[in-house]
Formats: sequence, structure tokens, C-alpha cells
Amino acid sequence: MSVYVGMDVHRKRSQVAVVDDAGIQQRNRNVSNHPTKLVPILGALAPGTPVAFEAAYGWGWLVELLEELELDPHLVHPSRCKAIAAARLKNDKVDARTLAQLLRADLLPEAWIAPQPVRDLRALLRHRAALVRLSTSCKNRIHAVLADRGIGEDRGLWTGPGRAWLADLELPPIPRGIIQDCCGLLDALATPIARLEREIHALAKPDPRVQALMALPGIGKLTAMTLVAEIGDIGRFPTARKLCAWAGLTPQVRNLRPQGPPRPHHQAGLTVGAGDLAGGRPDGQAPPHVRRRLWRAGPAPGQQHRHCGHRPPAAGPVLPRPHPAGGPAQATGEG
Repeated sequence: MSVYVGMDVHRKRSQVAVVDDAGIQQRNRNVSNHPTKLVPILGALAPGTPVAFEAAYGWGWLVELLEELELDPHLVHPSRCKAIAAARLKNDKVDARTLAQLLRADLLPEAWIAPQPVRDLRALLRHRAALVRLSTSCKNRIHAVLADRGIGEDRGLWTGPGRAWLADLELPPIPRGIIQDCCGLLDALATPIARLEREIHALAKPDPRVQALMALPGIGKLTAMTLVAEIGDIGRFPTARKLCAWAGLTPQVRNLRPQGPPRPHHQAGLTVGAGDLAGGRPDGQAPPHVRRRLWRAGPAPGQQHRHCGHRPPAAGPVLPRPHPAGGPAQATGEG
């Protein structure tokens, strides 16, 4: 008799539900996430038993444990599991049982489980990005302290002469201490950031996917490596449109106003994505690390006219224009 397992995973404990082929619940227990507690339950299952769990905080250890026990892990997309989100009675037991039932009925909205090398590469790139954001925060704090004292900046602050100018600047004790702390953090962060960038460049050099991506305008080595790591196995996308939708590059559909024609910026799809020359931004559902990188790959603000001076001509009808005499609408744009 085949069984199906659903797990509602939390930080310290998890709810484990087991149902059979007929959908009858065999077990529903709350156990600690320690292997000594989980292995007696999961290890008793037959090899190849499917186990479903949501993509919760820190799920990598569970995938490794299930693979060691020769079980079949199924990662559930949390925002698409409507059966759990819309349930009237919602607790850990119900959620775990619902996951097991959806797994039994083959109705799970599954997410891709990246292999360990891909997860390691993602962790490396995300760690560097986090350190760079921390470094940028320290620099912004120094700018804010100087602006609060009414001190103008006519030079770069992060080169040798700029740092010497900061050190010689006469400031009260508290602003001086803030600037010294931020400069110390910047010096401490420079070493691991440089080491991470060397490691990333060494991994990028022999990868033909990185070289192909860098041939695109606006794509550098770090952006290309981020795309390679976040996309992982490109074969998991059946079409190019699916890949663009995952990355947030497809036009967003909006409901039209019932009282009149659509607004131009709605029909033109100005929120199509990061690389859009029309100034659109990526879809909010896109992976955050891809969303940040692709938006930065587009033209920087101020390089292009922010309205319409740089847009290419439309490839087809754009907006319906009412006939002057009240007749049928005429299409504008080039055919």
C-alpha cells in the first residue's frame, strides 16, 4: 500500500501527516526537527515514498535528509497553494494533511528543487550582494552625517584623498565617532567582498553560459552569474515565454476601466520588466535577486528621456482612436 506524506515545516518543529491511497489519514504527529526525532518516522517509510513540504525558511536540510533516506521530496510553491491559504480551519495538522492529500491527487503546485551545487552558487552570490548592500548603507550613513552638518562634498570620499579629507575634517565628537565607525566597517567589509568577487570570477571564466549572457547589452559578469545561479537548469522552462514570465519580464494585464477607453500606459504595458526601454519595472512575483539584477541592467535614470523620446515605433496597433464622426474606432500606430 502506497502512502503520501505532507509536512508543515517550521523553524524548530514540524507536523508530519501520512495518508494512504484511499485518502485515509494514518498518522499526524508534531515532532522536533532534529534528525533523531524525524528519522524514526520518515525512515520507516518505503524508499521512494513522496514527501511534500512548503518552501519554508531553511528547507535545504530537509531535502538532504529525505534524499539520504531515499525518499522523494516535493517542494510546494507557498503562494500558489490555494487549498491551504483558503481553508476555513487552519492549523498545523490541517495544513500537513492537506499537503498529503494534494500530493496523493497530483494537484501540488510544485517548485523546482535546485541541486546542491546550484544552491551553493546562489548562497555565494547572495552573500556578496548582502555585504555590498551593507557597505552601501555605511556610505549612505556618512553622506547623511555630512549633510546634517551642512558640509558639502566636492570629491570622492572612498579613495585615498577622500578618506584623508574625512579624517582631517573638524567635527563634534558624536558625528566624528559615527564616521569612524562607518569607515571601520567599510575597511572590514572590503576584504571579504574582494575575496568573494575573486571566487565568483574564477567560477564564471570557464562557464559558456556566462560568456553568452555577457554578449547582451548591459549584462556584466556578476549579473550573468546571478542569472545562471537563479535560473539553474534552463530545461525546466518549456518555452522562452515561461522563462520571461518567471523573471518578471512579461507584460502585466490590468482590468480596463468600464467607463472609458484604456489608459495609454495600461495598454502599452509599461511595467513589462527590467530590460524594458520604456522604463518598466520587473514583476513583484519575480525572484528578488533576478529582479534587482535585471532592473540594474536597464538604462540608468537620466540616460534616456523618461517619457517617450527613446522608444521604438510600435509594431502594431497600440490604441483605438474614436472616429471623428462617431463611426468605428481607428487604430493608431504602424501596421
